[in-house]
Amino acid sequence: MTSFNHKVQPEEKGLRIDKLLTTLNTEASRSQVQSWIKDNFVRVNGEAIKSNYKCQIDDDISWDIPEAEELDVVPENIPIDIIYEDEDVLVVNKPKGMVVHPSPGHYNGTLVNALLYHCNDLSGINGVIRPGIVHRIDMDTSGLLMVAKNDVAHESLVNQLKDKTVMRSYEAIVHGDIAHEYGTIDAPLGRDPKDRQKMAVVDGGRDAVTHFEVLQRFGNYTYVKCVLETGRTHQIRVHMQYIGYPLVGDPKYGPRKTMDINGQALHAAVLGFEHPKSKEWLEFQVEAPKDFQTLLKDLEKMS
Repeated sequence: MTSFNHKVQPEEKGLRIDKLLTTLNTEASRSQVQSWIKDNFVRVNGEAIKSNYKCQIDDDISWDIPEAEELDVVPENIPIDIIYEDEDVLVVNKPKGMVVHPSPGHYNGTLVNALLYHCNDLSGINGVIRPGIVHRIDMDTSGLLMVAKNDVAHESLVNQLKDKTVMRSYEAIVHGDIAHEYGTIDAPLGRDPKDRQKMAVVDGGRDAVTHFEVLQRFGNYTYVKCVLETGRTHQIRVHMQYIGYPLVGDPKYGPRKTMDINGQALHAAVLGFEHPKSKEWLEFQVEAPKDFQTLLKDLEKMS
């Protein structure tokens, strides 16, 4: 436990306590400070306060920073394809078949295990199981993920996701011949009331918007680009099924008779965001894996 003290200066009068502590401790994000306040690690004149407390001149602020909880996830020397890295963020090209973070049945071999071996400075906002993880893609989806290396970067990236300013473009191969060149699917998603292991379009679900563009047609199959406006669980997979064009190979949302390609044909191809510190726009693009490209060539020969 590390302890700090601060006496409020005249120019700091009226500032919210969480905002002031964020400026005094630049390594902590505002949400992290708020969690300290909520857990009574912060006191003003010896009394517990709330995050919206307005500071007064000569207030005596004391706060304790708890030691970071030791990770119980084991670092593993697993090769990962790092597209970009600096002191704040890291962009990874996740292979198909790799789980992003540990979960029941997947306690090792995950991207988090690999990240912990590669670097020792990941944000702690999402706890010991998901350090640095800002968003995720499904195990059998390949492609780009952004990872936060500190809490300030994490909060910035999460806010960008909330504000819908992150560019996330996917490539997919679906069943059926889509008639339109472009389209937008605006349908709320939530747990499937008939199967809690699945997501579905449901009344009262969370808003979800997917834009799609046809890239190539192969008779009974279509190669599409899908751009996410929101990022709900299984969003592209559920939305494309909802309009009658389920993803090829999808074991959960695809038709019974689909290609056996070890999971859905879905690749996170483009990722763009504002750098948390420099505010520079960063954009990355990676080709789909070889099995995806081979499938495209095979469909082209068949059509």
